[in-house]
Amino acid sequence: MIIIGEKLNSTIPAIRPAIENYDRDVIAELAKRQIGAGATFIDINAGMFVEDEPERLAWMAEVVQEAANAPLSIDSPNPVAIRRALEVNKNPRVLINSITAEPKRFDEVLPLILEYNTSVIALCMGTDGIPQTVQERMKIAEELVSNLCQAGMEEKDIYLDPLVLPISTGSENGNIALETIRQMRAEFPKTHIACGLSNISFHLPSRQLMNQAFLVAAISAGMDGAIVDPLDKRLMSMIYASEALIGKDKHCKTYLKKYRDGEI
Repeated sequence: MIIIGEKLNSTIPAIRPAIENYDRDVIAELAKRQIGAGATFIDINAGMFVEDEPERLAWMAEVVQEAANAPLSIDSPNPVAIRRALEVNKNPRVLINSITAEPKRFDEVLPLILEYNTSVIALCMGTDGIPQTVQERMKIAEELVSNLCQAGMEEKDIYLDPLVLPISTGSENGNIALETIRQMRAEFPKTHIACGLSNISFHLPSRQLMNQAFLVAAISAGMDGAIVDPLDKRLMSMIYASEALIGKDKHCKTYLKKYRDGEI
């Protein structure tokens, strides 16, 4: 499972002051803890600081890499900020979060992907916003995979995002996301599938419980990546157990190791 650690995000009230004050120690410690807990990538987001986002995002990239030598997930709507972070990136593995089928966004982000040889999260979203049906999402997924591969990307570097919406705003949103994942896995077996997991529980109580339940269902449907809190021990335990149950952990080696190490 590809774990994209979500903790270094300027929208999180407890983290925003550390970014605002250039608090290197707080950022470094959270990066190290997430990597230690099993994160594959560390997502960095400074989007709340619109006026000087490029400077702050580049600073975050430098601090995270110095602290943890961690592969970055560079999360920004601003192509200038993405480029600034890529310029200071030193790890050969790097993920841009994200691209869409919207022509302006696609044309802004694609050159950065190709110039810096990055992977990318591809959101199944076009000019009409978030599609409401599985069929509409799959149509956009096909368009994104086709256009990215024609530009020179390999499917293994594309992380399709099925778009997880809160079930609090639509009872079928969970089913729509899960069916989209199933069809993506069948049609694009070489791509990764990754989502923002916690969207499913927005505006609900006991959000961790809902996130954990959805995670198990999504892994069973074919998802192999997620933007999550790797410091949530229970959630990480669910990942290891789920992968063992669906045959992705041969002889349960990872599950047993995590148990012996006290991580589950």
